[in-house]
Amino acid sequence: MSDATHGNDLILRGGRVIDPSQDIDRITDVRFTNGVVAALGDRLAEGPSTEVRDVRGKVVTPGLIDLHTHVYWGGTSIGVDAVALARSSATAVFVDAGTAGPGNFPGFRKHVIEPAMPVRILPFLNLSYAGIFGFSSTVMVGECADLRLLDLNECVRVVRENADLICGIKVRVGRGAGGASGVAPLDMALEVAEEVGLPLMAHLDHPPPSRLEVMSRLRPGDILTHCFRPFPNAPSGPAGGVRPEVNAARARGVIFDVGHGGGSFGFGTGRAMLAAGFKPDVISSDVHVLSINGPAFDLLHTLGKFLALGMTLPEVVACATVNAARAIRRPGLGTLKPGAAGDAGIFEVVATPTQYRDVLGELIVGERRLVARGLVLNGRWWSDGVADLTAES
Repeated sequence: MSDATHGNDLILRGGRVIDPSQDIDRITDVRFTNGVVAALGDRLAEGPSTEVRDVRGKVVTPGLIDLHTHVYWGGTSIGVDAVALARSSATAVFVDAGTAGPGNFPGFRKHVIEPAMPVRILPFLNLSYAGIFGFSSTVMVGECADLRLLDLNECVRVVRENADLICGIKVRVGRGAGGASGVAPLDMALEVAEEVGLPLMAHLDHPPPSRLEVMSRLRPGDILTHCFRPFPNAPSGPAGGVRPEVNAARARGVIFDVGHGGGSFGFGTGRAMLAAGFKPDVISSDVHVLSINGPAFDLLHTLGKFLALGMTLPEVVACATVNAARAIRRPGLGTLKPGAAGDAGIFEVVATPTQYRDVLGELIVGERRLVARGLVLNGRWWSDGVADLTAES
């Protein structure tokens, strides 16, 4: 892997810059200098050592953040390759949603996170000591089904030893992930999150526990992922509308994340929630070994589904930039403000009929799809990125 460029000064010329953190949506240039965003403006001046990329006709956003992924590739059965995903989806930051637990986090850091740089991987630590250890097409064992695997002191120790990376605690509750454990793992995870001062991300599948039990426990700043899941434990009722406990959680400051995955997003739920005026705070792919070849594929494909459901391009970009950065408490990400991390995604909005499927097999046809065209990481054009745009001479 290489991130070599023609210098430390880069200008993206003439793209449609969408930066919801600054309410920007216009044709302009973006300059990166010495690893950070330096300026936005029309026809920025170039020097003799400036690298210039012509991105006319493309969309330029802050570095896209996929808030729910599983990228402990090679160390777990669920993990996929973040570097390959960065190429195909123009995504700069992969938030790993608890693939590793206290027992195998050191390997995740040394063998995956550090070698992936400049692609950024920011993990949530799984409450379970072994992380997500039995997840494949042939073996499926919930890591919270045996409470002996949940050691709160070990979680706290590993978070404190890796405070530069770990951005929260992850717990998976429900019949699939927790067996007969019910809501107990969630209560234990909340205790850890409170002790270390970090947000909690809660997965919810089939009951038990119920949606109400989970919603009532989450604190301001905690994240409910799989927030538009189909029945059971769906956030909408059979006649539409948003269930009261879901509205109450949002009013309390809980963050709602899509977390599409292989079983956790339905168009029916999405339509009902959007019709009621309830839009997701964050759109993420939950890409893993069972969803990477469909129906989730990657972040751009998942964003395309919400365009097809009627959200605007600036709205979906906000859900994968500034909103995601706030969820992980990283204000230097997800924005093109001067001084912010020098990350940017470059993609094209292609006007062509595109088929999208949800986890139940429902098919809809959208009018557009998003296609990766490049990636800036740490202020440099990432030469491993797809469709390497020709630099101006």
